[in-house]
Amino acid sequence: MKNIYKKYLFNKHILVNEGNIESTEIQFDTIFALANLFNIRITEGEKLVSREMIKYASQRLGENVPEPFYRGFPQSVKELSADQLLFDQLVHYAITYGFGDFSEAGHSIFEKDFERTAFKEGADIKDFVILNEMDADAALGNMINDLLLGTRPLSDEQYALVVEYIKDNNNFIPDGIGSKNTAIKLILDLRDNAYANYISMSDVIKLVDELNFQKYENTNIKKLNLKNQDRKFITSIIDILFSSGRVDIKNCYEKKKIWCGLLHHIHYVPKSEEAKAFVDAMRGNENLSVYSAFEKAMTEKNVKTAVDALKTGKGSAAVLRNLNYIISRCESVDDLKYIIDCIDTDNVIVLIQLLIQYSQYKSGNQARTFKFTKYNRLITHMETEDEKKKRKSIISEGQANMLADEITKNLERVLKNRLGKVYIDPAMKSYALPIQENTSQGGFGVLTKGSRIRIPETKKLRAFTYWEKVDDIDLSVFGIDDNGNRKEFSWRTMAHNQSDALVYSGDETSGYYGGSEYFDIDMEKFRKRYPNIHYLIFCDNVFTGIDFNKCYCKAGYMTRDLEDSGEVYEPKTVKSSFLVDSESTFAYLFGVDLETNDFIWLNIARESAARVAGTTNMDFITDYFHLTDVINVYSFFEMMATEVVSDISEAEVVVTDKSVECPEGVQVIREYDIEKMITLMNK
Repeated sequence: MKNIYKKYLFNKHILVNEGNIESTEIQFDTIFALANLFNIRITEGEKLVSREMIKYASQRLGENVPEPFYRGFPQSVKELSADQLLFDQLVHYAITYGFGDFSEAGHSIFEKDFERTAFKEGADIKDFVILNEMDADAALGNMINDLLLGTRPLSDEQYALVVEYIKDNNNFIPDGIGSKNTAIKLILDLRDNAYANYISMSDVIKLVDELNFQKYENTNIKKLNLKNQDRKFITSIIDILFSSGRVDIKNCYEKKKIWCGLLHHIHYVPKSEEAKAFVDAMRGNENLSVYSAFEKAMTEKNVKTAVDALKTGKGSAAVLRNLNYIISRCESVDDLKYIIDCIDTDNVIVLIQLLIQYSQYKSGNQARTFKFTKYNRLITHMETEDEKKKRKSIISEGQANMLADEITKNLERVLKNRLGKVYIDPAMKSYALPIQENTSQGGFGVLTKGSRIRIPETKKLRAFTYWEKVDDIDLSVFGIDDNGNRKEFSWRTMAHNQSDALVYSGDETSGYYGGSEYFDIDMEKFRKRYPNIHYLIFCDNVFTGIDFNKCYCKAGYMTRDLEDSGEVYEPKTVKSSFLVDSESTFAYLFGVDLETNDFIWLNIARESAARVAGTTNMDFITDYFHLTDVINVYSFFEMMATEVVSDISEAEVVVTDKSVECPEGVQVIREYDIEKMITLMNK
């Protein structure tokens, strides 16, 4: 089985036996080794265990991880003065960047010899099952199908998996492709016109935009310079859409000028009367788009007519997406009631997104940060003073609360009785739903944005990053208070900030041969030392200036005893290890809520060329910290259940993050089974 498949299955706690059946003695030794080295417990398929799995687990959880700059981290670091720490750093940088010597790992010149004790910390058990190759392929096929049903764009890891699987399985026919973005990328990457059945004519502009970015690194669709073969390809897709009757001309009017430019650029010659009428319409002066009619009615202050135009032309979801704009123009209670009656869409994803938006809505005069994604990267824009003055689409917090209540009622109506009797572990209230994971990195232990994991009082958090094939990657921490003020903890500031509360490993930059950085956070001591800081945000940035996908970088975290033993990097204690491979130099990794002692997943690739952390706006990041307060895995399944049962033996579906024994035929859904959740949200 290909490594890309085995990696993805490992992230779902599945190991694959590729036909190697070992003796009983070797099986016993291997099971013992997996438990002893990695705290991996095999719950199913013990007889399929093989020695290769030890090597594979070590690769996934960390193999040949470079030593930190201070080999006695964290104990030896605490013994050095601020001057020694700073001088260590200057000498190291003089050698690596001044002389360009990356031939060997750099280490402290002041650090005393340090002898480590044997590892003797407690660590969480990781439950795994082992499948034979045929069953593993079947499980993978189900995951691929579920991913494709999602209406939201896939992450880079998910998409790469889907493409590879389709290439290897020519007879694979998905139940559907819910996301136009995914269908468009498949058309381009596979050059298979069959995937045009999943898009409409208006999506051709998205297809050209994606092609323009992928192949020509151009983000301006108004300035095309496509090669002849790409012009012919776009022409063939347009002709297929005409022949299959997938021409939504009203939606095409919304991009009329771009269509006009595209048709001219590809020298399009219509081959039917319908095609000729379309070309004439795009080149003509008339604009019959839904939004044109909508805007005309809004200008005339006829809100009901505007809402009718939008709902009839594009559906209730389009009304919901423009709620702020519409409600801010209401001049009567009757208008407001009319709009609220339109909140009747069956689109679960839209309802959840809007529920989060209005539940977190805050009116006021502070500058807003607008977030959107393009090419699977987060792009942000902070409102300027001029934009604040011209603001029009403002609603009150009272209106936002009312909308959130109405959206909740509609969501409950749509989801009601989708499942039978369901047992839901209370711990599932801490996990967020996979609403928009396209900017995420993939790897073991990765959860959806906003998911929370309690850090035990007896543990500290050790964040890590390590790399190869690049000179330097920096791990940074930012403390945020409730007023949005922040304090930076990074290679630039830590010489004077090392303490029992926060310890930094030093910046080991041995280039191609690998470097590493670590931070240790003792929550209780940190709270006492920095009482105003509420949140911590961990970031990775490539100081060298190349994108993450041009090098090799892993990041993650461990939970370690307050007085830790053993090596700095202990695979047993690794909670998550994931590859940072975005087409950018900056990524938000995770956060900590110091008031609740919760670790919070962020995992966002930002569209950025920043080489030094601290130069980007982070105010909006704390929005992700409250997602589970609005809706979570527990409340989602609670809405779908015919009955929530307290006895697992009575359940038809079990939702839990623990190892449980269930009767045969009962579906078990884990916190990492995002594919199953995607299917349920897109039914």
